[in-house]
Amino acid sequence: MLACLSALVLIAMGSEGLMVPRAPFLVGGFSPASAYAQPTPLRRINPAILSAQVYEQLPDFPLENQYISSESGEAAIENTLVSRIIRYHLYTQERPTNFRLDWKLTMADYLGAFERITPDQYPDYGLRENPMAGDIAVVQSLTPAMRDRLVNTLYETFTPDSATSESATSELGTSAPGTSAPAAVEPATSEPSTADDLL
Repeated sequence: MLACLSALVLIAMGSEGLMVPRAPFLVGGFSPASAYAQPTPLRRINPAILSAQVYEQLPDFPLENQYISSESGEAAIENTLVSRIIRYHLYTQERPTNFRLDWKLTMADYLGAFERITPDQYPDYGLRENPMAGDIAVVQSLTPAMRDRLVNTLYETFTPDSATSESATSELGTSAPGTSAPAAVEPATSEPSTADDLL
């Protein structure tokens, strides 16, 4: 009975209904499928440089750069808390950088309220000692306002156009021409999300 039904479905679908890989259709030597297959060029990210930009905006934020480099045996002063948060966000969790919510989820991980961070998830980043426990303790000691400032600064560092768009929105009450309001990306809700409650 089941074999008969399967045969009827295949006959009804015809050969066009089967999911068979085909060679891309060429139009004048151009393959539409290959246009989608090309990787989009990405901007190279150096966590140490970007974290320095964050520290320029937040000069009082803890550096936590006293850990010893396993390569040189000296303090790895460029290996800061913010650079490790960026690496965790990008490379461990593979979260996008252009949404505040994703940065808030990363903060929630450090607070133990979203995904649990484990030592094998948190590479030592070339340090003799894995800084995971110390980093979690520092983030948990921050006030909600400090964590919120960090989230906003990280978002603005990775999304440079956002600051211009937001200032234009606040001054004019609408988006500047050619830009989208941040509310279009993250609609405001009457009730704060769980991540908002944590930060």
